[in-house]
Order: sequence, then structure tokens, then C-alpha cells
Amino acid sequence: MAKIKTIGILTSGGDSPGMNAAVRAVTRAGICNGFNVKAIYRGYDGLINDEVMPFTTENVSGIIMQGGTILRTARSKDFMTPEGRQKAYETLQKEEIDALVVIGGNGSLTGARDFASEYDVCCIGLPGTIDNDLYGTDSTIGYDTTLNTIVECVDRIRDTAQSHERIFFVEVMGRDAGFLAQNSAIASGAEAAIIPEDTTDVDQLAQFMERGIRKSKKSCIVIVSESPKCGALYYADRVKKEFPGYDVRVSILGHLQRGGRPSAHDRILASRTGVGAVEAIMQGQRNIMVGIRDNEVVYVPLSEAIRSDKPFDKKLISVLDELSI
Repeated sequence: MAKIKTIGILTSGGDSPGMNAAVRAVTRAGICNGFNVKAIYRGYDGLINDEVMPFTTENVSGIIMQGGTILRTARSKDFMTPEGRQKAYETLQKEEIDALVVIGGNGSLTGARDFASEYDVCCIGLPGTIDNDLYGTDSTIGYDTTLNTIVECVDRIRDTAQSHERIFFVEVMGRDAGFLAQNSAIASGAEAAIIPEDTTDVDQLAQFMERGIRKSKKSCIVIVSESPKCGALYYADRVKKEFPGYDVRVSILGHLQRGGRPSAHDRILASRTGVGAVEAIMQGQRNIMVGIRDNEVVYVPLSEAIRSDKPFDKKLISVLDELSI
């Protein structure tokens, strides 16, 4: 295997707070250990279109506290095609990039796995997603910041819910994982969380209503994981039809969940995994994601990291049930 001299970095998919801290860590750790570092702008699209420039420590100075990503990001449809991946590989060869660090979520790391197997490229993934749905790492970059953002928003919604004695269904991101919804519900004192890991039928919704709306508690907040079929609007409509006596509102938090300065936890996680990515390259690791498990840096095969069955602690459901009586 040829000696690796140049590391390429890109951010892909949905942005998450802490991506800049990860870019900073990979850049500085790479240069510290004798590598050249090149930044690839706009994710895999930038790799296809050769939007590449050399990075120095000056390029990443003062970005650790910034949200979003200075490298920009995109969800690349072209990279999903063999022709797109061929162009991306040609860019790697032209720019003499020997290893690629991909900061992103499930889709981004799936692309890295496919690219690595197709062209025998050294790909290292960093878990950059607010959803916390990547297997093999306790937390993902951006999850903690987003969780705190949601709790702050729900605290504010609680003020108006109590003032007007309303039921609020608050929809949060998370896609196919309920980590954000369940933990934000516990942290904000919500009456219920509706998540993919715990199916909700009519009886459960009625139980939420009976438990949340009683003589001593006339307002109610339910956190709902986003879903095209049964999101917050769906449940609000059901309550209006099945429990017409209540004043119901919906708040979809949307993209404000992605923004903001990363928390200390996310900055540290991004820094540790960024340094870990460079260490992995130096050790000859290939096609793995760098995560943190039990406070230790771990290497998780990309094929395992993108599994859709990350363990969800069902005890959290019981915790919320007991505390929302």
C-alpha cells in the first residue's frame, strides 16, 4: 500500500453543530503529523467538480465555535451514480489525495463505504449528524447541541402552553431514530414522546391525554419525532377530532435545530474523533468510522456504522412515563 501523504476532508449531508471543530481537528492533527491537507468544498459534489484547495492551520483558526460548516455541504445525487463516483476518483488522483475523511451521517458514510470498495480508496468517517443514529458510537457530532436547542425551545413553548392552557405537539428532527425526541421530552418535562421505537395507538394517545390534562395540570406538551406519515400535525388532528374540548397547537421546530454554536460536548467529541481519524490513517486503518464508546476512541467498520438498528434504551420510555404522571 502506497504511503499516505495527503488527506482530503469534506462535509456531506445535513449540517450539524461541531462539523467545523472536526474540520479543524483533522487539519491541525494532519499537519502536526506531517501530512498535507486539502479541503473539498460542497461535499461529494465538490469532489466530483474538483472544488479543492490546500488547507493550513490558518484556514481553521477561529472556527471551533462556529455552527454549520465552512466547507459547505450538499446531498449529492451525482455521487450515487457510477459516473459521478468515477469523476470523484479522478479528482482524487489529480489532487494527489491519498486518504479521504468524510464528516457526515448515514447517507454520507454509505457513500464513503461504496466509494472505498469500488476504488480501493482509504476512507475514514466521522459521525456528523444531529440524529445520533450511527451505530457504534455513544454520541454523534451535533446531537448534544441540538438536544439543548430543543429543550430551550420547549421551555419557551411551555410558557405559552401554560398561559393559554393548551396542548402542544412539538415536532423535532431525528428521522428514523427517537433519541432527540425521547431525551428532550425527559429534559423538558414533557408529558409524552412519540418516537419510532415505541408505536403509539389510539389507547396510548388517550392515556397521554388523561395523564397530561387533569385538574391540576391543564396544559400538555408532547414531543413527536418527524415523520411524513404521522408527525405532529397528524396527532394534533386526531386530538381535535377525538378530544374536541381541548385547544391544540403544533410547533414544528424545523431547521433552527441545526443552527447555533456547538456545545462544549460536541466540540470535544469533534476534536477527539478528528484527531482519531488522523491516528487511524497513521495506523493503516481503512474504511472505518471513528467514534467514542464508553469514553474511549473506537474504530467501527463503515458497514457496521450505517446499520439502522442502533440500540435504544427502552428504560427511557419508562422514565418519562413515571415522571409525567
